[in-house]
Amino acid sequence: MTMGLILLLILAGVLLLLAEIFIIPGIGVAGFFGVASLTGSCYYAFTHLGHAAGIGVTVFNVILLAGLIIYCLRGRTWKRFELAEVISDPKTNVPVFVVGDRGVTVTRLAPMGTARIAGRTVEVTSDEGMLDPGISIEIVRIEGNKIFVKHI
Repeated sequence: MTMGLILLLILAGVLLLLAEIFIIPGIGVAGFFGVASLTGSCYYAFTHLGHAAGIGVTVFNVILLAGLIIYCLRGRTWKRFELAEVISDPKTNVPVFVVGDRGVTVTRLAPMGTARIAGRTVEVTSDEGMLDPGISIEIVRIEGNKIFVKHI
């Protein structure tokens, strides 16, 4: 009975942490209960199964969490959640903006904001910190769907 409860707490903790990472990030409730569940499994192992079993469960939980962190920090894990679209004209599939295009900031870039480039209003990121509205800018690079600009 006790060992089953410990395994159930470990499983619940891992599932809650995975839910916190992939399904409902930023809320914190599932992550809190996941860590509490893993801590509870260690507590029950120490109190009901003895010192050696408690250390074993604690080491297992630490290794499990380290593996989960390493898996989540791998680059390919997060690539599945990124928007990988190229900014292009949907009719011709030709990029709308190229490095060197010039425009004017519409809002303050701190460092992100809105600019008008080639007759289109787009979200841009400043490479040089904050820029006020009405400043002339130039595209210095485009990475995926982000446009980086500098003051000219």
